[in-house]
Amino acid sequence: MIKSAHSNTLIVESIADLTQRMQLPSPLHPLITLINYDISTPTLTDIGRWIQLDFYKISFKNNFKGSVKYGPSSYDFKDGGLAFLSSGQIVEVPSQRADYQGYVLYFHSDLLKGYSLANHIFNFGYFDYGVTEALFLSDKEKQVIAALFQAISVELNNPTDAFSQDILVSQLELLLNHSNRFYNRQFITLKVLNRNLIHRMNEYLQRYFTTGESIHQGLPSAQIIANNLNVSQRYLSDMLRILTGKTTQQHIHLWLIDKAKQLLKQNTLATSEIAYQLGFEHPQSFNKLFKQKTGLSPAMFKQNAQRSCTP
Repeated sequence: MIKSAHSNTLIVESIADLTQRMQLPSPLHPLITLINYDISTPTLTDIGRWIQLDFYKISFKNNFKGSVKYGPSSYDFKDGGLAFLSSGQIVEVPSQRADYQGYVLYFHSDLLKGYSLANHIFNFGYFDYGVTEALFLSDKEKQVIAALFQAISVELNNPTDAFSQDILVSQLELLLNHSNRFYNRQFITLKVLNRNLIHRMNEYLQRYFTTGESIHQGLPSAQIIANNLNVSQRYLSDMLRILTGKTTQQHIHLWLIDKAKQLLKQNTLATSEIAYQLGFEHPQSFNKLFKQKTGLSPAMFKQNAQRSCTP
């Protein structure tokens, strides 16, 4: 069923509804379909409209336009790329015919019911990445992904039997695991670019806790930091975890504790005043986090700091 959330947003609940609206071949399976845009040309009736798909989407383009550049180096991944869209996200329908190339795989969450993948698909964070955070593929990686898409295509065209769904879900999970591996490679390959992103994040946190912004805005969230850096929150957290071993939230806590230690050593503010200055609504929350991270209460840390300064 297709609904309208407001005057310019379509909500598409089933894969069959989408293929019918785009005048594409009907899906061979109600919960998963693979479309080859090089063979099937969609009808572009909804250009410029916002659309919400109540199912997942994976796009595989054989010829990604442009190359990834940073610093003095350039990494050319024109041979292919993957882009992911989670169920329920709202996107604008592309207006260029060139956007419809390669393969697109749609699958509904109902396909995964009763399978372990249903419980951990949310661990594949790239479904929540931004469009500009697509997975660029080397030629070798493109061959791996192409083979997986081909295997899914073969299975979809086989007569349905008792094993069909088991095989499709296992093939899908293999595709997702390979994508995880290749994203991990991308984070490392683009280390220089991502190190600059980490530097900008640290600069932002430095400003946030030294200019008094925390007093007026409260504790900084991972989403606020990601917005400031113009990246998706999930991409930032995954990148930080792979390169530093810590998530965005853990980096925020490191800055909080470091700033709290500085203020406690100065011995000019009460613990409650320090808590409010750092953005906590309640001193108890600050006390709990500080003890969790340091093993000491703020008061005990302050006493120890005073003793070490006594001649």
